[in-house]
Amino acid sequence: MTRWVASDEEVEAEELRDDARKTGCEPLADVEDRTTVRVRGVLQSVTLQPRLGTPALEADLFDGSGAVTLVWLGRRRIAGISCGRRLVATGRVATLDGRRIMYNPRYELLPAGME
Repeated sequence: MTRWVASDEEVEAEELRDDARKTGCEPLADVEDRTTVRVRGVLQSVTLQPRLGTPALEADLFDGSGAVTLVWLGRRRIAGISCGRRLVATGRVATLDGRRIMYNPRYELLPAGME
């Protein structure tokens, strides 16, 4: 697909895939369940979801090839975790109720210049 006819979303997805590949991160589309991976992308949503009476901060990370929900158990908020923020996350990916999920991942917020 050429950039002349691609939508803004398609161009952004292609840029996210290229960024991830260039930095040695794995594309979410290629990640297998129960493997520990390093992924890079942009947070599309951030919500507080109680899980069994315990707060859990959830953030959907999109890398241009797929998405994973990052879940930090026992956290109501984390400084810097907000919609539109780019980050690198490392952890074990699983599928729960049809959703890709990563519990308590290590993360690195990318500087504003990387966004």
